This record gives sequence, structure tokens and C-alpha cells, in this order.
Amino acid sequence: MIKQTLFYLLFILLLSSCGYATRKGLASFYADSYEGKTTANGEIYRQGKITAAHKTLPFGSKVEVTNLSNNKSVVVRINDRGPYIRGRIIDLTKAAAKEIDMLGAGVAKVKIRYKKK
Repeated sequence: MIKQTLFYLLFILLLSSCGYATRKGLASFYADSYEGKTTANGEIYRQGKITAAHKTLPFGSKVEVTNLSNNKSVVVRINDRGPYIRGRIIDLTKAAAKEIDMLGAGVAKVKIRYKKK
């Protein structure tokens, strides 16, 4: 009975994670000087919006970003390309960085989770 229960729990856990990918790395946020400039998808960058830059994910992708030091999360929409600094996997707007409490640090260890296409 215990083996069967463990099997079902493992099966449900695996099933619930299907279709999603996760990565760990560093997140940073845009400098104030980017305000009003054009992003890679043609939108105007606004630091008050909840968006982000990623090197390869399609524009419009929704990505959950979790700060590993405090477990706070935010869901961002990809509308730009970058960051191009080694080890960094996502660049957030100031509003998104504030949601996960990383403004003071400038850079944070994060986990990103997104739906596979």
C-alpha cells in the first residue's frame, strides 16, 4: 500500500511539471537610462511595467521568476533581448525587481520557470 501511494504521488508530481522548463542563474534589472528607449520587440521600455529581457525565449512568453534568497516570485512578459553578461539569465524591469525584493542587491540568484513550446 505504501509503495503504491508513493508511486501515485511521484506520478502526479511528474505529471504536474510536464510542459514546463526551469533554469537557475542570476537576474539583474535595467538601469534608469533605458526608460523610454525601444525594446527588441519594438515596445517602449517602461520601468513601471512587469516585463523582462531574455536571450532566446519568444516575445510574449510568460516567465515566473523566483528570488532564491527569499522565495518571492513575479510573472513577467518577455519583450526584450538580453542580458549579455555571463551568468545572467534574465533582466527585469525595476517594477518586477521590486516585486521579488532585489532592488538593494542589484543582482539576485533566481529560478525561472516557463512553459515549453
